Amino acid sequence: MPLNDDQNSDSDSSRLSESTASSSDSEYSRQSFNSDSSSKPSSPASSPPKIITFDELMAAARNLTDLTLAHEIAVNANFCIKHEDFPRNSFAGTVKQIVHKAFWDHLESELNEDPPEYEHAIKLFEEIKEILLSFLTPGANRIQNQICEVLDTDLIRQQAEHNAVDIHGLANYIINTMGKLCAPIRDNDIKQLKATDNIVELLRQIFHVLDLMKVDMANYTIQNLRPYLQRNLVDYERTKFQEILEETPSALDLTTEWIKESIEDELSSISDESSSSPGADSKPVISPTLVLNNGYLKLLQWDYRKTIPETLITDEVRLQELREKLNQLKIIACVCLITNNMVGAAIVDVPDFADQLKRISVPLLEGMNKKTFDLKEALNAIGVQICSKVNRSLTERGLPTLNAEMQSNLMGQIAHIVEENNPVSSLIDKRIQFFMRSLLALPSFQKCMPSMPGGLSVIQTEMEFVGSQYASIVNFNKQVYGPFYANILRKLLFPEAPMGKAETPTN
Repeated sequence: MPLNDDQNSDSDSSRLSESTASSSDSEYSRQSFNSDSSSKPSSPASSPPKIITFDELMAAARNLTDLTLAHEIAVNANFCIKHEDFPRNSFAGTVKQIVHKAFWDHLESELNEDPPEYEHAIKLFEEIKEILLSFLTPGANRIQNQICEVLDTDLIRQQAEHNAVDIHGLANYIINTMGKLCAPIRDNDIKQLKATDNIVELLRQIFHVLDLMKVDMANYTIQNLRPYLQRNLVDYERTKFQEILEETPSALDLTTEWIKESIEDELSSISDESSSSPGADSKPVISPTLVLNNGYLKLLQWDYRKTIPETLITDEVRLQELREKLNQLKIIACVCLITNNMVGAAIVDVPDFADQLKRISVPLLEGMNKKTFDLKEALNAIGVQICSKVNRSLTERGLPTLNAEMQSNLMGQIAHIVEENNPVSSLIDKRIQFFMRSLLALPSFQKCMPSMPGGLSVIQTEMEFVGSQYASIVNFNKQVYGPFYANILRKLLFPEAPMGKAETPTN
């Protein structure tokens, strides 16, 4: 089936590249993440097929790890590193506990000898010194010199030879230094260290608190790095992905397939419209932006047991959470629509009755994304509670309650929401898709929401919140990967057009 002429091909393709990439120039600094990448192109360049070596594969994996971590730090304000240990009753936890106990018991036996054996303790002091030095900022010369002087292991060894090591004095110095360097949240831990008399237990606890301080330092670094990453993330991610593509030329295969499926869906839709309108032009015009937006909409119904397109890996968890939230909202809207259609006349005068139905449904639908969740059972419970709520409301106003047949019909229709091709579920799903499609059609700088389709007013607040998160993910993804998408779309939609780099516009 013919697509479009060459002139439209070039103009549509260039418009896509501009619309998906140019916004990065207006919203983000053009500086690169580091000086090494500043000379690398910010738009994708094609690479000839080649055999990938193990080293190249590992380099691509490291780039993907760096890209994913940087993306998570920048977009997730709650991202932080947590200190986690193996569960004590796990095999790994048991092994760690046995090994550590053996080490500290051996150290205690050495220090209890006559004369004491200090070699293992000296190695611990040396390790503590290196950890303390790692916490210092550039220019902290005085405290650096002091740490090196007090924890001079050569001097401590000389003292040990003459049995003159003040091990408690060294431990107290370490604790006082930790108190100066730690975050306020560790003040209580420092107090507990000062109250510990047993030297072996004290050293063990010192290492525990130092581990916590390492995590604090990492999170402090993340907090300071976040604003810089946010300003430079578009260029950084695009550069990193280009490096991945150079190391692994197949790194866009799934993305290409995802876009290809969206094109096929659009062609099928145009074909259906043409068959219903015999007089219509048989020459379909496919908008690259529409194709891309349709692809993004598919992610809201994606089977996340399948691998997601490569360009969306960094947002896979967030997209999956949005899909799960939309599924829950769809069920709530279906429940409210069915109830309103069946008993609407009886409850029309009850204020906020739809919100009351929502408050009944939400707790019973918690965790519906889990494999162990029984949706049919949850819907049955919702049906029972709604019937009870309706009858209670009718009784309070002196009206006759629902008879057994009406209650059975209401609960039955609610229970049938889960069935495939259920008309109410299909209707609500189409309206949710329409809202999300309208949202993507808005310019990225426009802050207002599209009008809410009928039947979704009960979940309007939640839909707008989810829609805002979804649009933010999509618009940022377009900014980063727009040039890559432009090349793929140009190849698939306009194969007769000359191929080249998808240039990123500059101001």
